[in-house]
Amino acid sequence: MRKPNEEDSTAFRDAVGEVRLLAAPAKVVQRRKPAPRASFRRREEAAILIESITLSPTELEVESGEELSFRRSGIQDSVMRKLRRGQYRVESEIDLHGLTVIEAKEALRGFISRAIFSRQRCVRIVHGKGLRSGHRGPVIKNAVNVILRHTGPVVAFCSARQVDGGTGAVYALLSD
Repeated sequence: MRKPNEEDSTAFRDAVGEVRLLAAPAKVVQRRKPAPRASFRRREEAAILIESITLSPTELEVESGEELSFRRSGIQDSVMRKLRRGQYRVESEIDLHGLTVIEAKEALRGFISRAIFSRQRCVRIVHGKGLRSGHRGPVIKNAVNVILRHTGPVVAFCSARQVDGGTGAVYALLSD
C-alpha cells in the first residue's frame, strides 16, 4: 500500500470535517446461558418407568431365541407382514453388542432420536441374542424391547430376517 500524499490527506480531512471521540460504551456483562434442562427426556423416562411398572413381567422379559414383535393399534397386518419380510428399506442401523445395559439404553435412545429427527422410516437395531448373558438372559434384548414399546414414534417392531440378524436384531418402523 502506498502512503497517501498531502493533497489526498487534506481532501479527506475536508470531506470528513470535525471529528470528536465517542464516550466509551459501558461494559457489557455477558451472563452464561443456563444449562439446558432435558425436560423431555425426564418426562419420557418417568413415563417409561410408570409403564414398565404396569406391564407384566412376561411382557418385559424375553428368552434368548424368542422373536420380538410389537405394533401399536391401527397398524395393519400387511404392514407387519412387510416388516417381518424385510421389505422396508433399512435407512440406518445401530449395533449394541459389547455395551453395558446403561450404555445400550443411552445409545438406543440417541439413535432413535436422530432417526426420528432425520425422518427415517425403518431402522435396524442389532442387540444380540444374549447367549453369553448367563442366567440373566438377554439383558440388552429385554432393554430394547422395553424402550421400543415405550417410545411413541416407534409404531411397530419385529425380529429381523435370519440374514439380518434373526432373533438378535429387530426392524423398527417409525412414524412419519
